[in-house]
Amino acid sequence: MKIIIGIGGVTNGGKTTLTNRLLKTLPNCCVIHQDDFFKKPNQIEVGDDGFRQWDVITALDMEAMVSTVKGWQENPVKFALSHGVSVSSEAKMDPERGIHILIVEGFLIYNYEPLLEVYDKCFYISLPYEECKRRRSTRTYTVPDPQGLFDGHVWPMYLKHRKEMEDNCERIEYLDGMISKDTIYNSALESIQNAIQEHL
Repeated sequence: MKIIIGIGGVTNGGKTTLTNRLLKTLPNCCVIHQDDFFKKPNQIEVGDDGFRQWDVITALDMEAMVSTVKGWQENPVKFALSHGVSVSSEAKMDPERGIHILIVEGFLIYNYEPLLEVYDKCFYISLPYEECKRRRSTRTYTVPDPQGLFDGHVWPMYLKHRKEMEDNCERIEYLDGMISKDTIYNSALESIQNAIQEHL
C-alpha cells in the first residue's frame, strides 16, 4: 500500500519541522523536499518588482520533482534504500502488502497540476503576515534576502499562490502555524493514521 502526503505552507510556517517528526513516526517513510529542486541562482529571473523570482513555480525544476515522485511510486523499497531509509522486513519481502509512505514537502506543492493528482492527504500550514515576517527575519539563507524582499516579493507571491491553490485543490486540511508544534503534529498524525486505516 502506497500513501503520498503533501505538506505545504507559507515560508517559515513549520513544514520541515512537521515533516521531520512524521518521518520518525511513520513506517517506511521517505520525503521529497521541493527546495531541493530550485534552479541555480543564475537561472532565476529578475521580475518587474526588481527581485529575483525565487517564490514562483518557474524557479523550480518541477519536471524533475514529478519524476522523483514517480520513481518512488514505481519502487518505494528501492527508493527508500537508495535514500538511506530503513525498510521493514515485511515491506521488503512483499512490497504490495507493506505500508509505504512518501511525504512531499514544500511551499508550492499544490501549484503544479501534474502533482495534484498524486496526494492522498493534503496539509497546509498557514501563518499571519506579522508572524511570518518575524520568523523569516530570523532565518539565514544560502542566498541572503535582499532588503525589502519579504514585502516586495515573498508575501505578495504567497497571497497569489494561496488563492491559486485554493481554486485548484479542495482537499486541503489547514493547520494553524500559530498553535504548538505538538498540536500540529498530533492533528496531522491522527489524520494520516485514519487515512491508512481507510486504505487497509
